[in-house]
Amino acid sequence: MKVSAGISKINGEVFAPTSKSYTHRAIAIGALSNECIVRKPLLSADTLATVAACEKLGAKIEKANGDLHIIGMKGKPSVPDDIIDVKNSGTTLRLMTAISSLASGATVLTGDNSIRGRPNQPLLDVLNKLNVEVFSTRNNGCAPIVVRGGLKGSAAEIDGSMSSQFISALLMACPLAMGDTVLSVKGQMKSRPYVDITIEMLKEAGVRILIDETNGIKFIIPANQKYDLKEYTVPGDFSSASYLLAAAAMLGSCIKVHNLFPSKQGDSEIINVLKQMGAEVHWDTEKGVVTVKGKTLKGITFDAGATPDLVPTVAVLAAVADGVTVIGNAKHVRYKETDRLHAMAVELSKMGIMVKEEPDSLTITGGKLTGADLHGWHDHRIVMSLTLVGMVAGNTTIDTTESVSISYPSFFDDVRSIGAKIEMLDE
Repeated sequence: MKVSAGISKINGEVFAPTSKSYTHRAIAIGALSNECIVRKPLLSADTLATVAACEKLGAKIEKANGDLHIIGMKGKPSVPDDIIDVKNSGTTLRLMTAISSLASGATVLTGDNSIRGRPNQPLLDVLNKLNVEVFSTRNNGCAPIVVRGGLKGSAAEIDGSMSSQFISALLMACPLAMGDTVLSVKGQMKSRPYVDITIEMLKEAGVRILIDETNGIKFIIPANQKYDLKEYTVPGDFSSASYLLAAAAMLGSCIKVHNLFPSKQGDSEIINVLKQMGAEVHWDTEKGVVTVKGKTLKGITFDAGATPDLVPTVAVLAAVADGVTVIGNAKHVRYKETDRLHAMAVELSKMGIMVKEEPDSLTITGGKLTGADLHGWHDHRIVMSLTLVGMVAGNTTIDTTESVSISYPSFFDDVRSIGAKIEMLDE
């Protein structure tokens, strides 16, 4: 599907969708519990993949009045009757690879073309050290993955530089293992806030994770715990809201975004980014409302280590800002749905913006945008970010826009509701 973006003026109020990251975890943790209600879940392509995977592992999940009612596995996943197809959801693949290691037989997990190219070897290596027989069918660390259960606690080390999802997956599975687990993180742990979200939600379910940071980072995970998440309300999503907030800053408009309360989400950093770049931002944390008024923006230096999902958003902000923006510490951004550093460099260059791409960074010199035919790379975050520059430049088309269903199905409806000139095109 394609969209056409025209020069836009936006104004008004919109509600941020609820969090994809929290929804994934709430579904998985609820499925490992006895019985749970997940309120206000984000029902997108990715999170529905997690619902389907949990059902194949033995949970019963029903949708009712916008909530999810879960009859859980009580910590004991069943061997699926068929393969688990995670579609395009890397979070589902990583979480379910670890959780299926608790089943007493073999589970096969696969996904779409993008998923079958995304690396998982650090997770597979740790699981093999924890008495699980797990391997990639093509011996390349990518799906399809076969998992034969038997998880037992032990000491293990994991590379923290590629994906925090590996660590979150192990933190979910190991409390149900036989024997305590000590998981040491090698190198810098990227995307730390996502691990903090996992630990926060495990605590809600009565699960204990101890953290020792005296010499590096070690997670100490007591064995034979029980999950008991009874009810959870999913908060608003700062990752998705970043496009709405950035749109106001880029277009010199004023909008209010509701449903944004304080949480462990690292992508709330978008508020500081916008302030540093010169936008006028006010966050009413009690009401959960962020107000942004656009001003002349200036280039900044942005460290993407903790917040990789903000890179496309910061890249388009940089494209309209005065001066140079450097997005650094970003190598792990290449291992997402697509290589997002390369994708943003290619597409912004089509619009006349000077972008220097290096292995770990982008250097973007702001300038005058010209309309262009852009490729969305089948990546929801690339598509939503490019929509913003299309609204500045006008005369812009973007393809593969159906990918927004992965995290923000109502994105185009929401931006049009506040004045964006977006037209859906037939291909």
